[in-house]
Amino acid sequence: MGPEAGTTPTRRARLLTTLGTAAVLAGGLAYIGLSDPHRPGSLFPPCPFHALTGWFCPGCGGLRMTHDLLHGDLAAAVVDNAFLLLGLPVLAGWVLFRRYRRRRVWPAPAMAVLVVTILTWTVVRNLPGFALVPTVLGG
Repeated sequence: MGPEAGTTPTRRARLLTTLGTAAVLAGGLAYIGLSDPHRPGSLFPPCPFHALTGWFCPGCGGLRMTHDLLHGDLAAAVVDNAFLLLGLPVLAGWVLFRRYRRRRVWPAPAMAVLVVTILTWTVVRNLPGFALVPTVLGG
């Protein structure tokens, strides 16, 4: 006899979850693509870290980077957040590779590298004269 009802998701439930997640992601990307986070006064919230410290956080410029990518402007995306632009695909590849190999995704050395990389990017992008800063303040 199969597993008890309610203990494992059915194939249909997994499909609906996948489709729902894809719809939410597509809606979010459509909103970011249609509204311009470069414009002051857009409906995107400011970065709370930047508001409190005056420093750009590792994610500041991520919405503008996404908007730029959706409009095919790679150069502007690099300026807005090169770290996320390069780091997110590398991180996704790492996770997929580790899962494919059935290994622990976040061993301690990987977490240490991730934390040091994020902290280093945060400090470097806030150095005076550093060219790769978001085009508009507020994250």
